[in-house]
Amino acid sequence: METLCSTIDVGSLISKSLFCYRFPSIGHRRGVACGRKELPIAHLNKDKKLVKWVGKGVIGLAAATALSFSSYSPALAESLTVAFPVSHTPEVNTVQRTLIEAWSLIRETFLDPTFNHQDWDLKLQQTMVEMFPLRSEDAAYSKVRGMLSTLGDPYTRIISPKEYQSFRIGSDGNLQGVGLFVSVQPNTGHLVVLSCVENSPAARAGIHEGDELLEINGERLDGVDSETAAQKLRGRAGTTVTVKVHRGNGAGVSSYQEVKLPREVIKLSPVSSAIIPHKMPDGRLLKTGYVKLSSFSQSAAMEMENTIQDMENQGVQSYILDLRNNPGGLVTAGLDVAQIWLDGDETLVNTVDRDGNMAPISMVNGHAVTHDPLVVLVNEGSASASEILAGALHDNGRAILVGHKTFGKGKIQSVTQLHDGSALFVTVAKYLSPALHDIDQVGITPDVQCTVEMLNSGKDTFKERKTSSSSLEADSCIMVAEHELDIQESKGSAS
Repeated sequence: METLCSTIDVGSLISKSLFCYRFPSIGHRRGVACGRKELPIAHLNKDKKLVKWVGKGVIGLAAATALSFSSYSPALAESLTVAFPVSHTPEVNTVQRTLIEAWSLIRETFLDPTFNHQDWDLKLQQTMVEMFPLRSEDAAYSKVRGMLSTLGDPYTRIISPKEYQSFRIGSDGNLQGVGLFVSVQPNTGHLVVLSCVENSPAARAGIHEGDELLEINGERLDGVDSETAAQKLRGRAGTTVTVKVHRGNGAGVSSYQEVKLPREVIKLSPVSSAIIPHKMPDGRLLKTGYVKLSSFSQSAAMEMENTIQDMENQGVQSYILDLRNNPGGLVTAGLDVAQIWLDGDETLVNTVDRDGNMAPISMVNGHAVTHDPLVVLVNEGSASASEILAGALHDNGRAILVGHKTFGKGKIQSVTQLHDGSALFVTVAKYLSPALHDIDQVGITPDVQCTVEMLNSGKDTFKERKTSSSSLEADSCIMVAEHELDIQESKGSAS
């Protein structure tokens, strides 16, 4: 403690009146905070000029010298002491510590080294002063979010412990709850059931898509958002929750149902699939494997590989990979899925760091599960890891892209859990496709658009499929994808 405090070279004025508190690890770093009470305090800025700070309770955080960085940077080598007033409200004091963690991680790793053309060290001081008089945790967190918003990057953000729990549920693919997915209807504000997980407590109780959720444990849900409702439904397996739903049959008849649901461990699968049989123009019957990937969770690649292997065993001859409305998830999962379809040492994506250094991420002696023709479906809801995967398959000549231009989120975030259970997302790099196409705010334009004009072009293939009873084959983009696969198959047969 004393040794680290002596690194703050501010003279005997401070050294005799400071107390020290050692913070736990800040990411992969450790830090020491030094402070004192009642007396004025001086500190050194980066230009070695004395700045006077007056206040009743202050802490000086020694950054760069008192923080132990695993990767040394000359820019951070100068001694820097940041002074700020310490809140006497325990909840706010906890958020002050969270703020320091977030500030430090961003200072070291944020993609823009100018921090949106502002003095990031001064920003910490200003935010601490603004936070000092606050009396609630929510108000303090709003100051943290306000500081992060000045970076001009919507993807660098902090989320609460509850929000982080929900994020981890999506990444892990498991939750403890009743198996309901709910959403607020924009036109009415009502909470409605989007879907029930198959064989979940909600599904077994007869709750259906479209039912309106009215109450949870006797509490009305007027004005409650979908995330808050979802948190109320979740809980430890073995406990119960009572829900009340309203159902209308469309003919003016409605009913109400109140049911007690047991909470269980719910397995969420990001992969759904089907086999679509269809006839070629020459009369041959082909099987197309349709695979929908809804998110990039930890289990996505393994489940995808198992699904493809099973379809191969059933004699599938071509594939449609549906990434529409897939907002992304774990970048590593996207790279793992790409390797199911590619061979060799292909480049999957290129990353560009804060210093402008580009580095490819490539496979090493990869072996694809299948070499059958592939079409990938994308749209404006395909983002992040979806765009990485689509770019990897397209630029390496493995797949044709069908649909609409993608979202255009070409940045990579690191996620760090902070001491209070919250989590910090920091944009640390941008990515380019293997062919060096910049995706950020641009998106990926597919090879073939699935437009109404194309479907009405008079092609016999499309006309035949429009009469199909299959809900998948009634999907316009899937019809276009099958047509592209037919073209590939015809070329293959001719050769």
